[in-house]
Amino acid sequence: MDSAERKGEENQKVGTFQEKRPELYQKITPPRNSAQKQTHPAARQGRRPGVKKNAGGQDAAAHRDLARQPQPEHQPVQSKGTDGKQNAEPPQQTGTKTQKNPRPKNGVKPRGGRQKSAVKEPLTAIQKTVQQYMTEQSAKEKKEAAAQKGKRSRRGRQSQQKPSIRAYFLGGLNEVGKNFTLFECENDMIIVDCGMAFPDGDMLGVDLVIPDFTFVERNAENIRGIVLTHGHEDHIGALPYLLKKVNVPIYGTTFTLALVNSKLKEHGLQNSVKAVVMQPGDHAQLGCMDVEFIHVNHSVPDAVAIAIHSPAGVVIHTGDFKIDCTPAQGKMIDLGRLAQLGNEGVLALFSDSTNAEREGYTKSERKVDSSFDMLFKRAQDSRIIIATFASNVSRVQQIINCAVKYGRKVALSGRSMVNVMTIGVELGYLDVPQGTLIDIDMINRYPKEQIVLVTTGSQGEPMSALTRMAFADHRKVEVGPGDFIIISARPIPGNEKTIGNVIDELMKRGCRVVYESMYEVHVSGHACQEELKLMQGIVRPKYFIPVHGEQKMLRKNAELSYSMGRDPRNVFIGDIGDVVEINEDYMKRLPPVPAGSVMVDGLGVGDVGSVVLRDRKHLAEDGLIVVVCTISCTDGHIISGPDVVSRGFVYVRESEPLIDEVRDLVASVLQDCAENRIHDWGTLKTRIKDELSRLLYNRTRRSPMVLPIIMEV
Repeated sequence: MDSAERKGEENQKVGTFQEKRPELYQKITPPRNSAQKQTHPAARQGRRPGVKKNAGGQDAAAHRDLARQPQPEHQPVQSKGTDGKQNAEPPQQTGTKTQKNPRPKNGVKPRGGRQKSAVKEPLTAIQKTVQQYMTEQSAKEKKEAAAQKGKRSRRGRQSQQKPSIRAYFLGGLNEVGKNFTLFECENDMIIVDCGMAFPDGDMLGVDLVIPDFTFVERNAENIRGIVLTHGHEDHIGALPYLLKKVNVPIYGTTFTLALVNSKLKEHGLQNSVKAVVMQPGDHAQLGCMDVEFIHVNHSVPDAVAIAIHSPAGVVIHTGDFKIDCTPAQGKMIDLGRLAQLGNEGVLALFSDSTNAEREGYTKSERKVDSSFDMLFKRAQDSRIIIATFASNVSRVQQIINCAVKYGRKVALSGRSMVNVMTIGVELGYLDVPQGTLIDIDMINRYPKEQIVLVTTGSQGEPMSALTRMAFADHRKVEVGPGDFIIISARPIPGNEKTIGNVIDELMKRGCRVVYESMYEVHVSGHACQEELKLMQGIVRPKYFIPVHGEQKMLRKNAELSYSMGRDPRNVFIGDIGDVVEINEDYMKRLPPVPAGSVMVDGLGVGDVGSVVLRDRKHLAEDGLIVVVCTISCTDGHIISGPDVVSRGFVYVRESEPLIDEVRDLVASVLQDCAENRIHDWGTLKTRIKDELSRLLYNRTRRSPMVLPIIMEV
């Protein structure tokens, strides 16, 4: 390559680099023209100096050398040394590798020192600058590539992490009633059922118990809807109280929403809530979850199971169910769809546990028909009174059929019974022949043997129609000899003593009473052990979670799953407030959330707590003593009193000595405080309460509530 070509290549490199780094280019000094190299004449002719060509015009020695070893790509040409003489150098050869700084065999550097070239100076500077720039660019590109690789790696890990679904148990575990479960997937939440529970015996004055909605209120913006499995009170009873706090759409079947609407009217919410009617087989898209309604058998029409199709997988909540191949009303459970879901793959099954302790299968509703027919024959000369659940429309239909068969009129007693039967007739779930149904006010116009009275109170509820009849507190019905009473229900766990007291009172009045343990006048609406196992066998879930029952019921249902070969690690037994997270790889317990019970007393919701219940229990057990006196505001001496009022402790007229002793003690305490210049009301009341409580316990071994009332004038 001659000087002109080399210079053109340099200018091209410099121009390209100048476009990228102009600030560096300005610092470079171009080479001088006078410093260009000069070549030997022999070199210009294409041969080495002092070497002759052969006959073919070729340098034989050079040919042999090229054949033996590769030559450098750039051979230096002649240039002036330090002494000004021409230095002969071999000509440049192309097409071979460059030998950089060849070292002499003896290891001695050539004399004259390092040869400097005016052309190489600017090239070296440019190359250094370009190398620096390329190094910086390479480092920058490597850094960006590493960052992109990290992002792809994180995205890969995120894509590999499978989505999960969470279940929040806010009610219905370790208790019977108050069913309330919340499911969450990708920040979308749905609620399955919102029920109430009956108060325990120590919840004095409490009307009903509902779930604690604190967690739901905190996540109100994520709630996509409320899904209802059926219309029993333990699944819809608390719905009006929830909708007052979180107004979201509700989804349910025809009969279920009809019962809900009647409850919403009582609370003035019928026009402010969106209700979506669903039929078995329908789907509702709630956020990222597709909710499917599947028909099941239960003791109320239009009961369904819920299949939640989520990004994490399919989760099935059975609701309350039984497998009845011959139901009294409607079709049998849709086992085909459940089996289809099982074949497609079910992530988790949330299963009813109410009858997990009962062996075998639940009997068909058809069994009750034959029992009613036999009992109607036995009671030909008596008035028949049948107590059952108001929501059990099929049971009422069976009663109406028997009444028509034996020529009896049917009357209804109890507000909920009248309400539900009205809905059943309007929606076509009840078939009542014309002239069969009469008003309860007309029952005394017919002979007793021509009357069938269908009433509420199968659980011995304090204010139910049957309970008021038993305690002679019903305004329109008086029971006695000649009445044949059938209790067509099984006591809910916890209500055994209450219904037992009602039966005793009825028998004391001369009534004949028949109940479940005597005849098959009732069959359960919940699956027994073999049905529960069959459900698991059909669905074949990866994880199993028993719900709806007390601890013993939940554990028994879990044991059924173990007996079918399920790994205990794939079974979750929870409690109220527990949270479980599920996906294809794991099922784990998460930290609990706020949950519990809220008591409703009249119009008050949540204003009755443990302190109020404790005071009520105290009053119920030992009574109340009220001491009233008036003192002077100047010196604290007694002006009038003390007066003593007793409620639930002792009868004042029969306990005058004790009451006089109470008056004397209170007067003594007030006199002592006045002499010691103690005028603080808090101190006065505390002194009176302590001294009086000690006296009453010593005299009666009872501890009534003491309430001092002091007035100053």
